Amino acid sequence: ARRSLASPVVSGVLCPCDSPRAAGAGLGTGTEGGGGGSGSVGSCGRSVCEASEQDRRLRALFQKLDVNRDGALCIHDLAVGLGRLGLHRTELDLLKIVKAGDKDLDGQLDFEEFVHYLQDHEKKLRLVFKSLDKKNDGRIDAQEIVQSLRDLGVKISEQQAEKILKSMDKNGTMTIDWNEWRDYHLLHPVENIPEIILYWKHSTIFDVGENLTVPDEFTVEERQTGMWWRHLVAGGGAGAVSRTCTAPLDRLKVLMQVHASRSNNMCIIGGFTQMIREGGTRSLWRGNGINVLKIAPESAIKFMAYEQIKRFIGTDQEMLRIHERLLAGSLAGAIAQSSIYPMEVLKTRMALRKTGQYSGMLDCAKNILSKEGMAAFYKGYIPNMLGIIPYAGIDLAVYETLKNTWLQRYAVNSADPGVFVLLACGTISSTCGQLASYPLALVRTRMQAQASVEGAPEVTMRGLFKHILKTEGAFGLYRGLAPNFMKVIPAVSISYVVYENLKMTLGVESR
Repeated sequence: ARRSLASPVVSGVLCPCDSPRAAGAGLGTGTEGGGGGSGSVGSCGRSVCEASEQDRRLRALFQKLDVNRDGALCIHDLAVGLGRLGLHRTELDLLKIVKAGDKDLDGQLDFEEFVHYLQDHEKKLRLVFKSLDKKNDGRIDAQEIVQSLRDLGVKISEQQAEKILKSMDKNGTMTIDWNEWRDYHLLHPVENIPEIILYWKHSTIFDVGENLTVPDEFTVEERQTGMWWRHLVAGGGAGAVSRTCTAPLDRLKVLMQVHASRSNNMCIIGGFTQMIREGGTRSLWRGNGINVLKIAPESAIKFMAYEQIKRFIGTDQEMLRIHERLLAGSLAGAIAQSSIYPMEVLKTRMALRKTGQYSGMLDCAKNILSKEGMAAFYKGYIPNMLGIIPYAGIDLAVYETLKNTWLQRYAVNSADPGVFVLLACGTISSTCGQLASYPLALVRTRMQAQASVEGAPEVTMRGLFKHILKTEGAFGLYRGLAPNFMKVIPAVSISYVVYENLKMTLGVESR
């Protein structure tokens, strides 16, 4: 028999009866089904995993690892302690363990942080085990590994899969049960879990007209096999269809942001009537052409910038933590927005134009350049940049909170949330992000719309905020919010449906 890859002390932290096929399907930390109460019964037929016994085992492991006896685990403690227990990890692995569990950011894990890390980690391990166990027999064999990797876009031979199995198989059966899987991966960082990344794409799928979300993570396999660009192309196509379908609401929002006031109280029906009367039904889509055209360069620049920034603050092989994703995503968004910002100004001017004012996008651009100069293409740039952080931050935080809540409470056999949960989480997070950044978006639009007149004082962001608050009150900062929110649900739904269909066309298999 092959030597165990985990010390008996490590394995003893977890109840040996606690497999995904046992009643309760817990992870051995006392947080799930059969792992928490004194009356839970394992496959051995007796009461197991009582809270006090579980605490004793965890404390015993913690003390074994706490080499310098200071009540906290640093990287040195983990390296020495795990080495004594027969678990040899690289310094990078140990750093990831500490970063994943270190809630107070003091560079080490106290007992509570250590327990929380184990509980969360084991939950993820169980999800991965269940997703690999295609036959649902509580064991993983070479064929199941081949199939699972093929689903991720990676083709390997059965011989290669057997090599993977041998690294975890303790008893030479060429299959892995839950205990072998858990013992091998216990206290080993598994942050970038492909199942969760695959199912919980956010920014690639949902397009609500504002491209300020933090880019999605892609698995290593998706990047190596070129699946990432297919996802981006599918997302871009979905965004184009979604924006075109909701363009009348978007144009109405821009008109209300710029022209609505206390003296000119524009309502939704009145706004549509006014647009159709002035320019016919086609006028409802003014500004949509440039809005669709800017998707491709903005998405490409943001993705490339995000990947480069990740290399400076983390690693291009693993998922970043939330605050690192926010930092990288916000910087990438700022770079992308700076690159295509003249197109944003053009979109606003085209949406607000009167019939016959411009013959097209190029004519509009020439007109602005000749009459107002190059600086006009960067009007509203500062409030636009400032709006990235509240939008991206709140959108990401709400989405991750909803995602993690669902994974903790309802993910039993798979990390797949289903279409309804995915759409609901995306809609709620995007709505919260838009609500937080809306006043800045309104000021940006008004500044973009304001044509420069020679000799007239330049409108500033601060001056415009003061003017709106003085003349219209706080409500004035939310003009056009109704049509903006009205387009969220149809935009999300349309972009999701189109995204899924384009994925199939491009050869990206849906799981």
